[in-house]
Amino acid sequence: MTDAQYREVVLFLVDDDDVDYMAVERAMRQMRLLNPLVRARDGRAALEMLNGGAVQGAFVILLDLNMPRMNGLEFLQALRADPQFASAVVFVLTTSRADEDKLAAYSFNVAGYVVKSNIKDEFERIINMLDGYWRIVELPKL
Repeated sequence: MTDAQYREVVLFLVDDDDVDYMAVERAMRQMRLLNPLVRARDGRAALEMLNGGAVQGAFVILLDLNMPRMNGLEFLQALRADPQFASAVVFVLTTSRADEDKLAAYSFNVAGYVVKSNIKDEFERIINMLDGYWRIVELPKL
């Protein structure tokens, strides 16, 4: 891919699980993706990072639902209430298969809801999907 075709999109991972973070890093490395990866360990830290400017330019959020302090649904509620970040692109990445979690997440206009199962294969497919997504879709710099 040429530099002209490459658009830098930050992947903002909001997840407290170190194994998941390492799996995302590994999948990005294996696919030779140059996109920056920024991590917050819970929803409260993610909001602080967004408001503090730690995530610059266009970004996509990968959000776990089950986290301490502020879970993913609480984070989504706060994110959508903030005019600056209300239109942020969010994919839920969680172990929850509960219909009520899916309905709640989609009520906050998430772009997708992905259930984690096989860490190695899942993360490679997820990163591959995101790579295709941000090559096609025009994302705003919030």
